[in-house]
Amino acid sequence: MKPSSKKTVLSARNLRFSYNGSEVLGGISLDVKEGEFVAVLGPNGAGKSTLVKCLAGILNCGGVEASGRPLREYSRDELARLIAYVPQRTEPGFMTVFDTVLLGRRPHMGLRPSKRDIEAVRAALRTLGIENLAAKTTNRLSGGELQKVGIARALAQEPRILIMDEPTNNLDIRSQLEVMRLARTFSSEGGTAIVVMHDVNLALRFAKRFIFMKKGMIVADGGLEILDGGLFREVYGVDVEIGEIRGIPAVVPI
Repeated sequence: MKPSSKKTVLSARNLRFSYNGSEVLGGISLDVKEGEFVAVLGPNGAGKSTLVKCLAGILNCGGVEASGRPLREYSRDELARLIAYVPQRTEPGFMTVFDTVLLGRRPHMGLRPSKRDIEAVRAALRTLGIENLAAKTTNRLSGGELQKVGIARALAQEPRILIMDEPTNNLDIRSQLEVMRLARTFSSEGGTAIVVMHDVNLALRFAKRFIFMKKGMIVADGGLEILDGGLFREVYGVDVEIGEIRGIPAVVPI
């Protein structure tokens, strides 16, 4: 196979992290290239959320570089212009949806929002289909609506790397598909998307690369070619049937 000419935008070398003396990540190394859409999969407690928090600079892990430069060397604003992170849950408050999404422009803004900042917020709201919620306070939103606000805020940052931790939580099927299409479009247009997921079939439908984790380690990393029954037995402890439905890969527990 011909090596990819795309450059590495995010890398980790022997990445380790512990909570209260208990190791959660046990020496992970990986490279993520521009234009990739990577799904991070695995059972609860595998270390998926900790991994992406380290990659996003939320946790100070060391051993992570963006564009060949250690994360610790970036200022907060520099890092926010490069990487946007969407947590599992966006906390509600008393700000309007518009102002909440506008927070994503802080790394770009001067003393007050520019015309460009306002348009970036409007574009993000349109992309998520929540323009009608702009004047609502976030404490009046449903869980799914709040999730979309968090994603819109990340898009308003105009990052090169979009990292989302279980972004389809609280979303109905239609909204799940919309968010995954958004991530796919983001990567196809030259950005890099890294998404933690529990829904394996949704991941297989949209992502191109899959990182399976268990007990703080990467068990498998690659495209559809890595999928087999042994992988799912090792990672999830279940037997599965792997096939296709109208050309879309599907995994069914048996």
